[in-house]
This record gives sequence, C-alpha cells and structure tokens, in this order.
Amino acid sequence: MNPSTKHDAPASTAPAKAYQEKIDAQLREAKAKLDEIEATARQKKAQAEIAAVTSLNATRQRIETRIKDLKTTHESNVSRAKAEIEDDTAKLKTSIAELAAKLKIGVAKK
Repeated sequence: MNPSTKHDAPASTAPAKAYQEKIDAQLREAKAKLDEIEATARQKKAQAEIAAVTSLNATRQRIETRIKDLKTTHESNVSRAKAEIEDDTAKLKTSIAELAAKLKIGVAKK
C-alpha cells in the first residue's frame, strides 16, 4: 500500500464544485423570493406568513451550511449528502411556492 494514498480524501473535485454552484444558485433564487414574500407579508401584516418566511430562511441557511460542509465530506458519504441536500432544496422550493401562492405572489417555475 502506498503511504501517500489518501483514504479520507474530501470531495473537492470539479463535479463537486459544479454541484455546489448549482445548489448555491438555487439558494440565491430562494433567498430573493423569500425576501419578496417577506416584504409582501409585512405590507399585509400577515404574521403567520412572516413567521413562515423566518422558518424557511433558517432552512435555507442550514442547506447552505451543508453545502459548505460537503467540501470536507468523505467520498463515501457524498452521494447520500447530495441526495439529502437535493431533497431539502426541493422541499424548500415547494414551501416557497406554496407560501407565495397563499400571498398571491407569482412564482416562476424552473
């Protein structure tokens, strides 16, 4: 066995970087939409919706943290971590769309 071979190498390849950039773009879009929803909710004094935005922003921040942590995730765990991130991102987008619909704000589908 070659002593210079790393078995604990983090997932820092070009595909991992591209994946991170893709999710980062989705999260920036989510943040922009949440900002719009929050402004509308505040204007309408919709406290429940403001609280929902706060919760969704916390979820978005947790996903951002998990994306950053992906850089140091062992290769054997990357697929599972990516699947969880994608699932959480999809749920976030759905929740944002539902909240926007409740406030009658248009949401672009992508």
